[in-house]
Amino acid sequence: MAEDDTQQNPFTRPGFIVGAVVVAALIVTAIVLTVLNLNRGNEAGPPAPDPSSSATTSAAPTPEPSGVAGGASVCGLGGEKLSGTVTTAPAAEWKFQDVYAYPTSTTFGPGKTATEGYPYCFQHSPEGALFAAANVTIIGFGPADQRQAFLEYALTDGPYRDTLLSADGAAAPSDVRASIAGFRVLAYDGDSARVDIAFRGSSNGQSVTGSAVYELVWADGDWKLDATKSEPARVAQLPDLSGYVSWTEE
Repeated sequence: MAEDDTQQNPFTRPGFIVGAVVVAALIVTAIVLTVLNLNRGNEAGPPAPDPSSSATTSAAPTPEPSGVAGGASVCGLGGEKLSGTVTTAPAAEWKFQDVYAYPTSTTFGPGKTATEGYPYCFQHSPEGALFAAANVTIIGFGPADQRQAFLEYALTDGPYRDTLLSADGAAAPSDVRASIAGFRVLAYDGDSARVDIAFRGSSNGQSVTGSAVYELVWADGDWKLDATKSEPARVAQLPDLSGYVSWTEE
């Protein structure tokens, strides 16, 4: 594989970094090593910011002004928490996108579904950030056009937004299966959150356990992927689920 390929930001490679293409790649050891090398990030500087960029689409409403940084919930979810963490699996109603289960909650979100089919609007709380990260993971396995619409909504303004939006869409391989297995809330301060979602994937009789770490910020009344960072999501292979809170569809 070309050297510039191995150093390219994962979001700019075909398909979304948490999508089925990457899970399938993780299953093959040689490609696993390549993916892990990619997670070192870009060596080149960020592209010039585009002041006209916007992180929202017409499908998502603009939140009402609020004294809270990042605005009030875009769909009116209450229960804001500006500190805390999550150490036990929250109750969830698990729904399905194709064969992939994702957690939902009337309290934590998602509160809305966009016309393109992706869920959005999560509570401004550690639990809301957790549900947002889990839903991002499953959106990665969805149709390419849905993923692109989601990224248009979910990426904040920032120097890497245009680069992250430039990823080519790719259909999820039909033989790939994946499920959320656990989580860790690594950091939370109300303005930002770092959430680690563990997942299991399989393809062609082989299986893998992986981790997707998301850098989230509260912006425009929802949890968004932080486009001021070159890698708002990072994927790695896991030997096991030690240290993770178990969280699965029952």
